[in-house]
Amino acid sequence: MTTINPYINFNGNAEEAFRLYQSVFGGEFTGLVRFKDLESADFPIPTEDADKLMRIVLPIGGNNLIANDVPAMLGPVNENENRSKIAVTAESREEAERIFAGLSAGGAVEMPMGESPWGTYFAMFRDRYGIEWTVEYAPNTTSQS
Repeated sequence: MTTINPYINFNGNAEEAFRLYQSVFGGEFTGLVRFKDLESADFPIPTEDADKLMRIVLPIGGNNLIANDVPAMLGPVNENENRSKIAVTAESREEAERIFAGLSAGGAVEMPMGESPWGTYFAMFRDRYGIEWTVEYAPNTTSQS
């Protein structure tokens, strides 16, 4: 079966963000590679990028959340322009509330947890790292996120 795995670019704080995501979802990182790990005579790494993450993977359910830090030479990611969202489908209202509370802390809530017009328990927000999320619990159907 084909899966879709969100891939996020960060401005040097991917590891910090993923530690938060790990605290909310649990699990262990299956891939954590720093730019300095790839350095060679043919591929020099600037000092300011050495400890940044080339790749980090956090398995969540049957999918992976993947990210990297953007190297300084490529310029910053405009986090306020990122209008894509990561949709999380919870297995209960309690789980939805726990995930919402953990991810939205320090962020900006666009739509707090509550009943949606389409019959689910839903929230929409931007976390403190500028990443947009939806959290939804659909008691009798598959998620509509």
